[in-house]
Amino acid sequence: MNDTLYVQLLDLACGAFLLAGVLVLWRRDLAAIVRLFAVQGAALGVLVAVLGVHDGDTEVIGLAVGIGLLRAVLLPWLLRRALAASGGAAGPAANRETAPLVNVAASLVVAALLALLAYAVTRPVVALDPSPAAHAVPVALTVVLIGFFALVTRRRALSQVVGFLLVDNGITAVAFLTTSGVPLIVEGGVSLDVLLAVLVLQLLTARIRAAFGDTDLDGLRELRD
Repeated sequence: MNDTLYVQLLDLACGAFLLAGVLVLWRRDLAAIVRLFAVQGAALGVLVAVLGVHDGDTEVIGLAVGIGLLRAVLLPWLLRRALAASGGAAGPAANRETAPLVNVAASLVVAALLALLAYAVTRPVVALDPSPAAHAVPVALTVVLIGFFALVTRRRALSQVVGFLLVDNGITAVAFLTTSGVPLIVEGGVSLDVLLAVLVLQLLTARIRAAFGDTDLDGLRELRD
């Protein structure tokens, strides 16, 4: 792979990766949010694959395939199952993020500010390494910050799970962009931890829905009060 093609493919993968994260803040339909997470997982897999092909590292290419299957296929499938169960039990209203703590317009403005913050924070890293991969680190950090923002401002349990997974996707991207590759055993262990966390969160969501009929966390706080 020549350098021009490498930069173009890396920019395309990073652009799709960031755009999917921003659109998660824009959409309120939970099914659309899950689809966007799947798109971001596929973009992350492509990003890692581009790095592996450029470096000629077969282990990184293998990790890219595993990341794509886990984050673009398996995890979205689990989320869709949880969403289908909640829709059947509580009706169509349960499939929408009806009243986030921050509205859509303000969320997009915050996303832009988080992107500026990420670029400011990572300037020393980019200055140390002029490679195209290092220049993409601000994009990955922006996704981490967007994930945290979604985690604290969304009220549906499933939306918060997606926020958690966005944080994990961003951290994974930072790891691959700032190093020559993450060891297989490390990435495998992290991926299994993420899968276990999603399974536990899915179980907890099902229990909450069975007990209270909804997964709006603000409503659960009112029950406590």
